[in-house]
Amino acid sequence: MSRIPAEVEHLFAAEREGWTRVSGLALAAIALGTLWVLWQALGGDQWVPLLDGANLLFHEAGHPLFGIVSERLTVYGGTLGQLVFPCVVLWHFWRRRESASAGVAALWLLENGLNIGRYMADARAQQLPLVGNGEHDWTEILSRWGMLQLDTLLAGLLRGACVLGMLAVLLVLARCWWLRRAEAGFD
Repeated sequence: MSRIPAEVEHLFAAEREGWTRVSGLALAAIALGTLWVLWQALGGDQWVPLLDGANLLFHEAGHPLFGIVSERLTVYGGTLGQLVFPCVVLWHFWRRRESASAGVAALWLLENGLNIGRYMADARAQQLPLVGNGEHDWTEILSRWGMLQLDTLLAGLLRGACVLGMLAVLLVLARCWWLRRAEAGFD
């Protein structure tokens, strides 16, 4: 098996320094979980049981929380709430240099992007059931920006970027596992 060239090895060594190991079992569980989430989020009713229920709570909590700052921010608060909570979790595990946990938090953040894209794509059609007073956040947001006619295009770009991001997270975790395995002399 080929090793990483010495010229770039120092870059990887600095990156690995202090980070927790990713076990093969953790990598397999995270990969299988991610594939299941992608299957749920991209097919059928595009709802990931339990995970999207929790994300909806963070979404709804975001409206009044950001509305405290400015009434104009209330409509953005749902999406921001969905993103802030996983970002805080990601930051926590990143700070502690916990590889697998940070990877899972990044995957959660990106799965929220899939969910947000689904909601965004519904801005004109307004077919999704809504919580509360029935106002569609993304209809209002994209109307404010003069981009309502681009709802499905923007949603597709967001969802595509999130899928690629999820695959990239899996590749990074796989590389962390592989490099640690190589360090232990198993290659």
